[in-house]
Amino acid sequence: MMRVGLLGTGRIGSLHAETIAAHPASVLHSVSDIDSESANILAAKHNVDAKPADEVISDPNIDAILIATSTDTHSDFIEKATSEGKAILCEKPVDLSLNRAKECLFNVRASKDRIMIGFNRRFDPNFAQLKKSLDSDDIGKRELLTITSFDPTPPPISYVKKSGGLYRDMMIHDFDLSNFIMDELPETISAVGHSLINPEIGLEGDVDTAVVTMVYADGKIAVIKNSRRAVYGYDQRIEILGSEGLLQAENITENSVVKSTKAGVLSAKPKYFFLERYIDAFKAEWDAFVRSIHYDKPVPVTLEDGVAALALAEAATQSQKTGKSVQLKEIF
Repeated sequence: MMRVGLLGTGRIGSLHAETIAAHPASVLHSVSDIDSESANILAAKHNVDAKPADEVISDPNIDAILIATSTDTHSDFIEKATSEGKAILCEKPVDLSLNRAKECLFNVRASKDRIMIGFNRRFDPNFAQLKKSLDSDDIGKRELLTITSFDPTPPPISYVKKSGGLYRDMMIHDFDLSNFIMDELPETISAVGHSLINPEIGLEGDVDTAVVTMVYADGKIAVIKNSRRAVYGYDQRIEILGSEGLLQAENITENSVVKSTKAGVLSAKPKYFFLERYIDAFKAEWDAFVRSIHYDKPVPVTLEDGVAALALAEAATQSQKTGKSVQLKEIF
């Protein structure tokens, strides 16, 4: 039984706590958060202790640490937990700073196979099936990938201020997904974005609507579209065109009923947000981590993967600011 210490008891930490507790091969041992009230509430719910982060990390009774704290703490906690011999699952991104993320990777290189980054979308059943079909050569050579990711509503400005920007906070999921699907990194990245939804986001130097185009060594293309607002729900789609056909992973809707009448055809909206949309992906992600550690196998989403996605986010941020394409080799 894997005994787990949870750092971070906010929305995503609370979801992870449920996943840990529900898994037959893991148990939540203790939790920590700088917000002691939040930590105490979650601890009481799961009948565990709330402790300072350093105590959780150094506890010899704990086998693994799940890091769901603010992004600027991730690299530090990864290094501390590694030094204590813990297995680690850390929420994305590795850090707000690419240089700090690279430094972290260097510092923990001896234990890197036991450090997994939480890019849960790889474990979505539909996206995983799309990847399996690609790897089975169902549509031939990959040529054009399009990833659509629209949130239902923008986050509060207080969140935007510490998020690191749309490319590091939101689109980083899609950067990792494109790396996963394409099996390689692009050569050039071009980004364009604007603050169309909330002017306050623009005043913070961020954007809420963006498109990134990436070109690979052999000429294939990936396009990522992000928006902080889609009034109809959480829009999450993938389409990839190959030399022998097309693969699509469509939205998961609130129900599968379709009403067809003289007036038209009506179906349900997409599920509202990530907690509903990706609940199965979070469960599969945790199961993959537990199995990797139990069987002493490398984790399926590595720290290197996390740094690579952050490098793409950094390249997109630079392209956004300069209005020019960025060569990935210039920064990574």
